Amino acid sequence: MRFLHHPPPRDDYPARTAPSGSPGAAPPPGRSGTPGPPAAPSVPDGMPEPRPHGHLGPEDGACLMETASLLGAGPFTDSPRGTDPALAALARSVNDSVGDRARRALRPLAADLADSRPADRGFAPRLIADVLHAAREAAPAARGLAVREARCRARARRVSASPGGRTAAARDTVWWRGPGRHHLERALRVLLRAPDAERRLVAALHDAVGAARHATAAGAAPVASAHPPHPSSPSATVG
Repeated sequence: MRFLHHPPPRDDYPARTAPSGSPGAAPPPGRSGTPGPPAAPSVPDGMPEPRPHGHLGPEDGACLMETASLLGAGPFTDSPRGTDPALAALARSVNDSVGDRARRALRPLAADLADSRPADRGFAPRLIADVLHAAREAAPAARGLAVREARCRARARRVSASPGGRTAAARDTVWWRGPGRHHLERALRVLLRAPDAERRLVAALHDAVGAARHATAAGAAPVASAHPPHPSSPSATVG
């Protein structure tokens, strides 16, 4: 199974980098100071138990994206149509890589993830660039991250200014399944090796969901900041 799609543990990087009782970050949305749109409704009672990896049905539990699929009233899947594929891949990886307490604390994000597919073509490469930037801060000596980030930001600027349509959508899909996925995998592998990996992963996902919420609510791309977001310092203990 693919790294970004509920993989089994591997020997070359830890499948879980922090014990289930370790703290994680839950940064508030809109940390740039701009007000965000109204918060999405919380996850209702009676939803499946938060679990890592994929499941055949909700009776076995649900990962974060499977919970989002139930809230979106679609089929039970970890790749719901209402979520941008790059954002869904990030959410799956974070869900599988954190401890149980952090996973439960992430559960309210499922309501936003259920409807997070911005129309802006630059959203996915911008999201991946932000995760690469977070990886650079976690491991400044890691090779190639700056080049990968620059390429993603250049693509985000280019496609955001380009018209959409079926041809553009096909090109975006090819980019995501090739270079985009590889860039995100590289960033996540670096973050997973950080001593405070869980905090950084949780912060990256909160940043990504916040950006998607703003872009989806506005019906346009989020305004690009001059300085990419920094990994958050914990504002609350997960659990």
